[in-house]
Amino acid sequence: MAEHANARLVRKGYEAFVQGDMESLRTMLAADVAHHVPGTGVLAGDYKGQDEVIDMYRRLGEETGGTFRVELRQVLVDGRGHAVTLHHLTADRQGKHLDADGGIVFRIVGDKLTDLDECIADIDAMNDFWS
Repeated sequence: MAEHANARLVRKGYEAFVQGDMESLRTMLAADVAHHVPGTGVLAGDYKGQDEVIDMYRRLGEETGGTFRVELRQVLVDGRGHAVTLHHLTADRQGKHLDADGGIVFRIVGDKLTDLDECIADIDAMNDFWS
């Protein structure tokens, strides 16, 4: 059975992110995309528009000295413009190590990612890592 178009789009986005291909990723984002990062750390907050979102992704690498890694584990879709991912994160920063499960709730309009809401299994560990 063929994978749903929204699942393919999300997988393609993760692949571009992992490869550091921000220009390809930019083509998948709506002009007014929003990415919501939970917690209280240095990157927590709401990023709006392609430039802010791409810059936040750049900062993930910068803040972790290039050690930030994400492994996509699963993509779930509802066929109505939503996708949910489960992934595993690792990174090192200021003598701390992050090893956590998380995910993103995506909203998709047409063939563009319009809204990304991050979730994390252990928000306290994430806050500590990014403090």
